[in-house]
Amino acid sequence: MDSLSSKLNELERETAKPDFWNDSDNSSKILQEIKGIKYRIEKYAELKNIYDDVETLVLMGMDEQDESVVIEAKQLFKKLIKDLDKFEIQTLLNGKYDKSNAIISFHPGAGGTESQDWAEMLYRMYTRWATKNGFDIKEIDYQSGDEAGIKSVTAIVSGVNAYGYLKCEKGVHRLIRISPFDASGRRHTSFASLDVIPEITDDIKVDIKDDDLRIDTYRASGAGGQHVNKTDSAIRITHIPTGIVVTCQNERSQIQNKENAMKMLKSKLYEIKEREQKEKIDDIKGDYKEIGWGSQIRTYVFHPYNMVKDHRTDYEEGNVNAVMDGEIDSFIDAYLKSEFNK
Repeated sequence: MDSLSSKLNELERETAKPDFWNDSDNSSKILQEIKGIKYRIEKYAELKNIYDDVETLVLMGMDEQDESVVIEAKQLFKKLIKDLDKFEIQTLLNGKYDKSNAIISFHPGAGGTESQDWAEMLYRMYTRWATKNGFDIKEIDYQSGDEAGIKSVTAIVSGVNAYGYLKCEKGVHRLIRISPFDASGRRHTSFASLDVIPEITDDIKVDIKDDDLRIDTYRASGAGGQHVNKTDSAIRITHIPTGIVVTCQNERSQIQNKENAMKMLKSKLYEIKEREQKEKIDDIKGDYKEIGWGSQIRTYVFHPYNMVKDHRTDYEEGNVNAVMDGEIDSFIDAYLKSEFNK
């Protein structure tokens, strides 16, 4: 507690130096660090108060032999354990971009309508998770499937630690179920991938040459009658040196779509720059593994039994419906803890 307060005071003194603010990159990072430290101090104080309340209630119950006070103490203790576990997970999110917003993209594997429907189910699951955890989610690009589901979708999840949590979910997800699209009622296996990158803010400079870009406009797809269907407002940007392609069609104007597309491209290129390994370009594009057998990070079984299993941590949940309704925190927590303990 004292060390955190000392560090906070030191950082605040640094930001008071006039010359320091000439460096927008450093000032932004320092302010972000101050915000994180303040949050941890406040959360620690909150947990300490709950602990003190539990201790007081226990002593009162023992002195007065009042069972109702003991019951209240037990309930408060359960809350303390739950909040403490959540706080512990948050302390593990100390990566360079963990506090950033996250750009998420979904792509179906081979299998046509089956996998396209599965990709949409995954998108719905993460949308519900984001809403339940207080994150904002904004759709950037949506390509409908041929008969059902989606061909691809990209969205930005905004909020503190959005990338820190969602980076755990990057990979191929497998579904086993009785297909609603099979008249014979046979069991099918489908695959879809989730790509996750941090959103890079404007204070971080990424050099993108105009000559390296190919910008195409086209008429966006969507429900009939929408503004996006009447004008060529959708934008597709190809970064020629890397082959990275980003698209945006959900804003009403071409200018806004281009801004969002450039933001996504900037984030992908910056991550490549950080890794400084040419062979990992495919990782950034989300094609780092074939969307098929042997590459899945998690399997969702709807038939012949109900189970969701993460193959990286062996963590399992039996309530498939709850998981598909966005209850995936246990999987994220298990992965973060396993990575921390390596």
